[in-house]
Amino acid sequence: MSMKRETAEVVGLQALTWMAGNEELLPVFLGATGASEADVRAGATDPAFLGALLDFIMMDDAWVTEFCDRAGLPYDQPMQARAALPGGEQMHWT
Repeated sequence: MSMKRETAEVVGLQALTWMAGNEELLPVFLGATGASEADVRAGATDPAFLGALLDFIMMDDAWVTEFCDRAGLPYDQPMQARAALPGGEQMHWT
C-alpha cells in the first residue's frame, strides 16, 4: 500500500522536529549533508529535503527505532514516507 504524499510530508515534518531536538544527531546530519541550521528550517517546506532527511535517518536502524518510538509510528513508516516523496521512487531495471 502506498502512502499519500501529504501523509509522507507529515512524517517528514515529524522527523525534522525529532532531528532538530536531537543534540547528538543534528550535528552529524549537518556535517554529513553540508546543510546549515537555516537550511534545516527552510527544509520544512521542501518535500525533497524531507525525503533526504528520511534517507539519512534510515541509514541506521537505531535512528529509525528512536524516531519512530518518539513519534509513535510503526517502524516501516519512514520507508513508506520516503517512497512517497520526491526522489524516493523505486528503480525498476527490467
